[in-house]
Amino acid sequence: MPVLHPVIASVTQAIELRSGEARAEYEARMVAARLRGPARAAMACSNLAHVFAAAEGDKPALKAPAIPNIGIVTAFNDMLSAHQPFETYPAAIKAAARKAGATAQVAGGVPAMCDGVTQGAAGMDLSLFSRDVIALSTGVALSHEAFDAAILLGVCDKIVPGLFMGASAFGHLPVIFCPAGPMPSGITNGAKAAVRQRYAEGKATREELLEAEAGSYHSPGTCTFYGTANTNQMCMEMMGLHVPGSAFVNPGTPLRAALTEAAAVRAARSTTLGNDYTPFFEVASAKAFVNAIAGLMATGGSTNHTLHLVAMARAVGLTLTWEDFEAISDVTPLLARVYPNGQADVNHWQAAGGPAFVIKELIRAGLVHTDVKTVWGDGLEIYGREPWLDGGRLAWRDPPEASLDTTVVRAFEEPFHPTGGLKLLTGNLGRGVAKTSAVKSELHVIEAPARVFASQLELDQAYRAGQLTGDFVAVVRFQGPKAIGMPELHKLTPLLANLQDRGQKVALLTDGRMSGASGKVLAAIHISPEALDGGPIGRVRDGDMIRIDAHAGGIDILVEGLMDRPPATADLANQHFGAGRELFSLFRREVGTPDTGASVLFG
Repeated sequence: MPVLHPVIASVTQAIELRSGEARAEYEARMVAARLRGPARAAMACSNLAHVFAAAEGDKPALKAPAIPNIGIVTAFNDMLSAHQPFETYPAAIKAAARKAGATAQVAGGVPAMCDGVTQGAAGMDLSLFSRDVIALSTGVALSHEAFDAAILLGVCDKIVPGLFMGASAFGHLPVIFCPAGPMPSGITNGAKAAVRQRYAEGKATREELLEAEAGSYHSPGTCTFYGTANTNQMCMEMMGLHVPGSAFVNPGTPLRAALTEAAAVRAARSTTLGNDYTPFFEVASAKAFVNAIAGLMATGGSTNHTLHLVAMARAVGLTLTWEDFEAISDVTPLLARVYPNGQADVNHWQAAGGPAFVIKELIRAGLVHTDVKTVWGDGLEIYGREPWLDGGRLAWRDPPEASLDTTVVRAFEEPFHPTGGLKLLTGNLGRGVAKTSAVKSELHVIEAPARVFASQLELDQAYRAGQLTGDFVAVVRFQGPKAIGMPELHKLTPLLANLQDRGQKVALLTDGRMSGASGKVLAAIHISPEALDGGPIGRVRDGDMIRIDAHAGGIDILVEGLMDRPPATADLANQHFGAGRELFSLFRREVGTPDTGASVLFG
């Protein structure tokens, strides 16, 4: 077995040391909550009767004293392509549970909004806050305490982190995450991006744009680019919270059905009623989070996980910092190029070797912990193998010895880049992060005058009016969690990309998010403190020289006396109402900072 890289070891040790008291308290609560028999055995008869009143054929089993009951928490809705397949999962899980001598019930549902639908619209202001709502909803679903294990059905951006955060309160239970898989490939990502840029320039009609978008997002399943949703799935593999190899198997296939059934069987066998008790809190360890960060860096995954993994860790008593991300990024080579970091989609990646190939390479390089507990047992090695059907039986085999397409995934000796896809930025403008894996190296540094905007709409209007000439850094502020909920500003990507393609040097600096679809323009995001919280970004003026250096990790304004200036103000009233935003004033008031996860619950 390869020797663990010293930086991976030291980062893990640092996390464990700084988290000592909080983690010990969390583990003590989970140990105290461990069930000594079926959960419903402690219920009064009236309470128990409510549990199985509608259970039809499962009533006798639910009355029995030693039959495990699995709680299903689902993010199903049939507007999200990624979650539409979950409609049939509860019935399949119940059937598999019965075969395993258990029962299963839908404990509850959680909201699942689509960032693709809300990009550039009012609803996007609720996107990040929906993660905490999902956590609360998960807690409500499992609060009936009628369950001995849980299966969580979710895929997309805030759903998986929210499910994780909610499950943390029930860490004494075995918990398995069960995805639905990506839709089959449609038009190429390059073709889609080209139409978007042409539309932004007025060179493509709305009908052409819609046809391209519909050709890309065309059937049940997750969007096929490597954004936050698919990065979630990679992280769940790295943390050992999936049935191994579940991430990128397409919906509606026999292998997908077999993986779902396996989740039910494994959940049934992992409770305190059997001999293989595997509680969630033991899987969600510091080593598991370090593995997730290594997987994030090796694949150029979503910048949103600099928020999500931090908040998820806090939910289980662990403190991650952005310095941990950078330290791991500095020693982890970039092994995959998947759109927006390349032209391939996740189906192409899966065919070329998939997450299993990357995990195998990270193990070989000593960049991940193998001595971890997973939902499938001890050790990460099984996640470096791929599932297949052997005569109709679910089995695992080694991934390809060598990459089947070195333009998509590579061995660690010949990476796309010697370091990962993320850089911590610090300077007199605060702290932020930049995703560099999709940006050409020669564009990692920019020194240019600021063009200041209080919204992405203002920037869009300036673009359409032809006012964005010359080199500049677009400063889009009052986008932070306290201001309006920290929306993604992905709608700006085609505009800035067009200007860059014309030969202008451009970059984005914002206290908002850019998303898992961060593209080829340098973007310094998640700037903290945010403008509304007194951050220096709130004192920048048009024409101020700004330097963003993603090589050295700096974000600086090249003027004297910045903090002597009065802070800018913005009228945000119109962004606090409509599309449900008026319901979230408490969230805006209580949310934590981006570097602590931007969470209301664990900020």
